[in-house]
Amino acid sequence: MLDLIRKKQQSLLIKIVFWVIIATFVGTIFLVWGRGRGGPGGEGEVAIRVNRQRVTFGEFRGAYENMRRLYQNIYRDQFTPEMEDQLGLAGQVLEGMINQALLLQEADRLRIRISRDELVESIGRIPAFQVDGVFNKEQYLRVLAYERLTPEQFEDGQRRQLLLEKIRHQIEAGAVVDEGQIAEEYRRRHEQVNLAYVRFAPALFENAVEITEEALQAYLRDHSDRFRIPETVSLDYLVFRPADYEHLADLGDEALQAYYRRNLSRFDVAEQVQVSHILIRVDDDADERLRRQKRELADKLLEQLRARDGENFAELARSHSDDAGSAFRGGVLDYFVRGTMAPAFEEAAFALRPGQLSAVVETRFGYHILRGMGYIEAGVKDLADVIDEVRAGVLREESRQIAMQKATDAYNIHHRGADLEAAAEATGLTLRSTGPFERGSTVPNIGSAPELNQAAFRLGEGEMGRPVALVEAIYLVRVGEKTPSQVPELDRVRNAVEAAYRRQQSRLLARRAAEALLAEVESGTAFEDAARELSRQVEETGFFTRSYGSFVPRIGSAAAVAAAAFDLSEEQPAADRVFQVEDRYLVVALKQRQPADMEALDEDKEAELESLLLARARENLLETRLQELRSRATIKIHPALQNSLKEEMIR
Repeated sequence: MLDLIRKKQQSLLIKIVFWVIIATFVGTIFLVWGRGRGGPGGEGEVAIRVNRQRVTFGEFRGAYENMRRLYQNIYRDQFTPEMEDQLGLAGQVLEGMINQALLLQEADRLRIRISRDELVESIGRIPAFQVDGVFNKEQYLRVLAYERLTPEQFEDGQRRQLLLEKIRHQIEAGAVVDEGQIAEEYRRRHEQVNLAYVRFAPALFENAVEITEEALQAYLRDHSDRFRIPETVSLDYLVFRPADYEHLADLGDEALQAYYRRNLSRFDVAEQVQVSHILIRVDDDADERLRRQKRELADKLLEQLRARDGENFAELARSHSDDAGSAFRGGVLDYFVRGTMAPAFEEAAFALRPGQLSAVVETRFGYHILRGMGYIEAGVKDLADVIDEVRAGVLREESRQIAMQKATDAYNIHHRGADLEAAAEATGLTLRSTGPFERGSTVPNIGSAPELNQAAFRLGEGEMGRPVALVEAIYLVRVGEKTPSQVPELDRVRNAVEAAYRRQQSRLLARRAAEALLAEVESGTAFEDAARELSRQVEETGFFTRSYGSFVPRIGSAAAVAAAAFDLSEEQPAADRVFQVEDRYLVVALKQRQPADMEALDEDKEAELESLLLARARENLLETRLQELRSRATIKIHPALQNSLKEEMIR
């Protein structure tokens, strides 16, 4: 999917349109400068200068955040931090802001203006500001207040958007498409080719590889890092397990009280509420008539509930609620804390007390009626209520501290002579060994222990290290044997070297065989005859068109083959190069070409192609103009922003 997104981003027109959306994206199409993920520069410091126009870091971060929100809304759970980095969003925002500045400056140079009537008309068409399909001033002000915008700020952003549209339309107005271009595009799209090809798989040449001692020695010498034996180390160690010292832990009242006070946040009770609800679901694509019907039903149910003080709530929830998860329980939901429900639902729920009914509440799911069921105030649990948890915590802390103290005492007494045997005798513990292991690997007999692994490679041979605390125990270690990294003798890695050398040489033989076939064809021998002379089987792809993209039937994803296929002709049937597709080499030639059926080009197809070609021509005009404007512009980017973009490209 990432490749598809990147491919779509190559269109300059899409980039410009995307940027307009980004710069004005909040629910519908209005400007919001939010705060992004941080980065270089203060909010008011200039990040980009395009001629005399300045863009601050605050504005850049705001545009970045809007871009990020746009992708999140489009791709939802598929939009991961990894995708965010790979897409290079900061670079997209930078290009978009520069392009926007250049276009707005060009509009100013050409004295293009937006009249008050044009501005008012465009705002009136925005659905977010309409009530029952008609612009509503109160709604307009309410939405702007919610987004923390003044009318002046929003109208300034809207005016810029209209200017961008005007200058773009003026630039694109010169785009034309004639009948010849339409016919050529149809021909290109519908002509088909069938390729003949011969595969050369390296695996088929492995038995032909000549193996000599000299060749293997040379391969090992040239690829020594591939066969290098990494540095290894082994450890002798003692294990101080907290569980062995639990009987020494102090579980008196003072210790329990101290632990409880230190960990009060663990025993917090968040404010919680429990409600029952009836949901009258309204789908996103529901029209106004259906929405009114749903609202009328919700109002009618609320009227029935109020008539009986909510006593019939469970009955009505079972028969009318569209929330299947709670309807069978009479609409009862579990207790929940703030920040877990839709804002409007949550606000209404926390305003209720047991037995109270809410008004009809609207969320993106539809219409809700709520009834308070229970309420828990925020607070802290008493020590008596959590005494078992506190006692377990004290036992855990105390026994671990004692284990660490025992290990530290053993280290202090015995580390000068690295006498781990004496430490084992003094503590009554068993001396154990790991066996050799590599840097960054698991530790034999212990498992994944990065801290222990790192400590082992910091110490010298025979040296005792300070105690290392892992999750399950405290370890006191002494380095045993240390083996430095080295390139082994050939006999030690002969099988691996021979296998790698054979693979390398078989690829070389396969390529040479493919080049020999191509040379024979280029000398004038027919493709099939040349393949037969070399005892090679000729295969065919079958007919395919350019619409297949980089995919070639029976060959697979092969962009280079697909690009060359339609340039082949009867005069020059064979491609002038050997293609590598995955681990195989291909020689390709034209078998058949099937021209497009130009009689099938009817008016509907002509209209469709004209529209596509016109869009392409407009895009080209826009790109050309932007390149001209850039060539004459003075564009400066803050060094910190440039460095940030470089880091993004590296990631």
